[in-house]
This record gives sequence, structure tokens and C-alpha cells, in this order.
Amino acid sequence: MRPFTVLIGIVMGSAASITFGLGAVLIVFCILAGEHPDLSREMPQLVVSLLAFGVLTAASAGSFVGQAKERSWRTWAHAATLLSLAVVVMLYWPRRG
Repeated sequence: MRPFTVLIGIVMGSAASITFGLGAVLIVFCILAGEHPDLSREMPQLVVSLLAFGVLTAASAGSFVGQAKERSWRTWAHAATLLSLAVVVMLYWPRRG
């Protein structure tokens, strides 16, 4: 396997595990929301994070398949992965003020 394929695989695996973890947290929050109303304040950010990492997982999976099978569309898949990774970074980049 080429080094770039391995790097994309690492991004894909990391994004998939974070997506799974966020999904599990969302399920727990939905179950406990009736008993702990303060959890409802966290739901919007949790859903946004789950969607962002879900898109990153899908994009990196497409990028991984395209790179591993040397498909002609892999450049577009790499661009989608890079764009979704940039969105995730911007979501969590610390802001001043």
C-alpha cells in the first residue's frame, strides 16, 4: 500500500470512530433527556458535530477506495476529504473573544 493510501486510511478510521462515539453519545442523551433537561442544551452542537464527522467519514471512505483502486475520480474524492477536514478543523478551532 502506498503511504498516501495509509494516511487516508488513518483519517478514515479516526473519523469513523469519532462518528460512532458521537452517535452513541447522542443515543444516551436522547434516553436521558427526560430526566436531565440540561442535556438538551448540548444537543444542537452534538448533532452538528455528528453530521460534520459523518461527512468526513464518507468523504474519506470514498477517497480511500478511489486511491486504493486507482480510480479516475479519486482527485475529486481527495478534494472532498480535504474540504470536509477543513470544515471540521474550523468547527473546533479556538476563537478569541
